[in-house]
Amino acid sequence: MSQTAVDARRSAAKALALALTLGGCLAASYAGAQGQAAARGSVDSSADRVIKKVRLDQKLNAQVPLDATFRDDAGRVVKLRDYSGSKPLMLMLIQYRCRMLCSEEMNTLLRSLKELKFDTGNQFDLAVISIDSRETPSLAAEKKQSYIREYGRPEAARGWHFLTGDDANINKVAESIGFHFTYDPKTDQFAHPDGVIILTPEGRVARYFFRLDYPAQGLRYALVEAAKHRIGSPLDYIALLCYHYDPQTGRYGVALMKVMRLAGLTTVFALAVGVLALKRRDRHPSGGAH
Repeated sequence: MSQTAVDARRSAAKALALALTLGGCLAASYAGAQGQAAARGSVDSSADRVIKKVRLDQKLNAQVPLDATFRDDAGRVVKLRDYSGSKPLMLMLIQYRCRMLCSEEMNTLLRSLKELKFDTGNQFDLAVISIDSRETPSLAAEKKQSYIREYGRPEAARGWHFLTGDDANINKVAESIGFHFTYDPKTDQFAHPDGVIILTPEGRVARYFFRLDYPAQGLRYALVEAAKHRIGSPLDYIALLCYHYDPQTGRYGVALMKVMRLAGLTTVFALAVGVLALKRRDRHPSGGAH
C-alpha cells in the first residue's frame, strides 16, 4: 500500500475517532441530563403536547396583514401599514419578558445590526412584536431604550419599533408568516420558534432566518432583494424552539433538548461518513502495490 493510501486511511480513522469521541461526549451529557431529570421527576408529558403545536412554516410571498393594529412603545395606536410602502421591513416576534431564547434572539440580531452597514430607519424598518398580549407599551419602551443604546445609532429610534397588541392582531400576523406558538398556562410561558423575517415594502414575506443565524451579510442581501420586491428561496433550516420550565424544578428546556438532538443527528452522520470512508479506502486503494 502506498504512503498516500496509508495517509488517507489514517485521516479517515482520525475522523471516525473524532466522531466517536463527540458522540460519546454527547451521549454522556444527554444521559446525565436525563438522569438528573429523572431523579427530580420526569418531564411532564404536557410539554410534548405543547411543543407539537410550535413550528415556523416558510410562507414565502405571503401577504402580511398591514391593517393589523398595535400600540407602539409610546402608546400610540399604529398599523403595520405605517411601516410599509417605501422600504423593507424586518420582523421579529418574541416575548419581552422572556430571559431565555428571546433574549438571545435579540442579542444575536443586535450584533448583526451593528455589523450591518445599513441603518435601521434608513434603508429598512424593524418591528419587534410581543406575542404576549399582557405586555404593555411601557415595557416595550424600556426594551427599545435598552437596545437603541446598545445599537449606538440614536437616529435608529425612528425606525426600530417595539409593539404590543391584543391576541387577535398578534395571531393574525403570526399566522400570515407561519409562526406557530402557544401558551402553556401550567407554566405561564410561551413556546415559540425563533426567527427573523424580511418583508418587501408592500408587506410580502421575502426571506426567513432561523437558528440564531442572522448574519449581517445575509441580512443585507435579503434587504436589497426585498427592496426590489424579490422573493427568496426556502431555507433548509429548523428553527429553535423557546420553551423552558422554572429552573427550580430542575427540568430541562425544550430549546436545549432540541439543540442536543440536532447535535446527535450530526454525530450519527459523521459516524456514517467515517465508516464509509474507511470501507472505500479498503476496497479501492490508490496507488497500492500489486
